[in-house]
Amino acid sequence: MSELLPILVEKSIQIAWDFLERSGEITDPVDASRFLLRNIDDMARAGEHRPLMLANHAIDAYRRYKRLLAA
Repeated sequence: MSELLPILVEKSIQIAWDFLERSGEITDPVDASRFLLRNIDDMARAGEHRPLMLANHAIDAYRRYKRLLAA
C-alpha cells in the first residue's frame, strides 16, 4: 500500500526519532529534526517508500554525521 509522501515521511521520522531519543543519541533536537527530515525526505523522493527502511537509513546517516561533527 502506498502512503502519501508527507505521511510516509512523518511516520519514518517518528520511528527514527524514537529510537535515537531512547538511545540518548539526540543532543541537539533542532539539528536532529532538520537532519532526519532532510535525509528521509530525500530518500522518499528518490523512491524508497518503506518507513522502517527510511528510518534505519536515517539513523545510520545521523550516527555518521554525529561522528564527523565530533572529529
